[in-house]
Amino acid sequence: MVECFFSNKYEGRADLFEGLDVWKDEGFRKLQGTYPVIFLSFAGVKQVTYEKTRGLINELITKLFIQYEWLFKDERFTKKDREFYDQVSRNMDDVVASMSLNMLCEWLHRYYGKKVIVLLDEYDTPMQEAYINGFWDELVAYTGALFNNTFKTNPSLERAVMTGITRVSKESIFSDLNNLTVVTTTSDEYAKCFGFTEEEVFAAMDEQEIPEGEKKNVKAWYDGFTFGNVTDIYNPWSVTSYLSKKKYDTYWARIPAETVWSAN
Repeated sequence: MVECFFSNKYEGRADLFEGLDVWKDEGFRKLQGTYPVIFLSFAGVKQVTYEKTRGLINELITKLFIQYEWLFKDERFTKKDREFYDQVSRNMDDVVASMSLNMLCEWLHRYYGKKVIVLLDEYDTPMQEAYINGFWDELVAYTGALFNNTFKTNPSLERAVMTGITRVSKESIFSDLNNLTVVTTTSDEYAKCFGFTEEEVFAAMDEQEIPEGEKKNVKAWYDGFTFGNVTDIYNPWSVTSYLSKKKYDTYWARIPAETVWSAN
């Protein structure tokens, strides 16, 4: 959603956001579809060795680069740029990998004349696997350099968002990133953005003409979170599933039908 809002790939797609609260703000409307955006997710990087983890992250970066090969048809790009592009691969060395996203930001900045927004989802998934499987130090060295060059020493970066479930520590991979604003479940900042507020849930029910009496049942089933000082935050997946099926269920944690329970 954030990528679609800011990315110039979606320029002119006001239809995606009309009628939503964000579209009521003139300042936000002017930002829609105006930035080059890089989106990368480490959600699938769940390997048991450093070599496989490093290779998969490099592969994700390579696929990202392939999307922008057309840039080099522009006269603003040089032979040196192309030479760096050609080095990016699954087997690229750590120096190239550490500078890869930094260079891509520079190229997009040069082409569009506007700094880049970088979105990295589930940055900590490979770190969890590294901790469990004993290659933490190796992966910290690799990702630390990548993150430093992408998120700190990057003059072509406008803003960045990194999401994950692990509490950010200023040690290890973040030791050099002193420019972070950390937002957690205990923060008041963006507290209403991690789920649906009760007002939003009830408005959706009214729109679908669900009887007023069902609201207390929906609250009992799906009102389960507090972020910062904001209470009554609802589980988005459960609410949307209920609105689709009009049936109460434990959508967030389902037990497979073939599961067999036994007691000794």
